Amino acid sequence: MNDNNFFSVDRLVEFGMGIAMAQQMVNMMNQSMQQMYVPGSIQSMPQPKANIYYVGINGQQVGPLNESELITMINNRSVNKDTLAWMPGMPAWKPIEQVPEILKIIALTPPPLAQPNDQDLPQNT
Repeated sequence: MNDNNFFSVDRLVEFGMGIAMAQQMVNMMNQSMQQMYVPGSIQSMPQPKANIYYVGINGQQVGPLNESELITMINNRSVNKDTLAWMPGMPAWKPIEQVPEILKIIALTPPPLAQPNDQDLPQNT
């Protein structure tokens, strides 16, 4: 049999090895593509984890609180920058001003809408 023939054993072994390498490359590319984040793609957007928070008010632990409950407490001034806070993963309680996750919530929360005082209203005389 001619060694240059496509159906020779050497050529078939080379072809089989080439197919195996191509399959490995495709599998690696598929795995990489599944883990890739594409901006604007809903399927690839990471799901935000729901954090839970605890705060210390008057020496008592309050929580677990979700983000909206914490925002309510911030808006009604139940907590301030000196209030102790803790969330899973923290080794100890810290003042809110030292907890970046809570500071981010405070920074992104608009202040309460001010209600006009009776003095600000026009007087009818």
